[in-house]
Amino acid sequence: MAAIVGINPGWGMTAVRIAMGIIFVVAGYQKFVGGVGGVSAYFAKMSIPLAGFWGVFIPTLELVGGILLILGFATRWLGLLFICEFIVAAFWVKFPTQGWSAGRIDLMLLAGAILLCLAGPGKAALDRLWLEKSA
Repeated sequence: MAAIVGINPGWGMTAVRIAMGIIFVVAGYQKFVGGVGGVSAYFAKMSIPLAGFWGVFIPTLELVGGILLILGFATRWLGLLFICEFIVAAFWVKFPTQGWSAGRIDLMLLAGAILLCLAGPGKAALDRLWLEKSA
């Protein structure tokens, strides 16, 4: 289909990458503004091991990782980290405690992270200039 309309599918990957980056930047920023102590306390309430560590790591990953996704830098590695985050978010936290409606966005972000990890950054990405030159 892409060949018929003449649009490279890599541009679809770019749209997914940038949309996820924006979502993560906003989520990470909100976690910092609300206080990482509150994030850590919530993680502890959900019985997540090392809640204090993850309460700082996850907001940092989302804020910095989101910026890097927008730029298209280290996309596959960030995808892998977000896969880990959203497996926990969807299947440990959201679905068991809040149900389908609360977890569906986390499931979609998990799918997007899998896509970025496996397929790469798409077009208009710094990775294409450096990490994936040969691809």
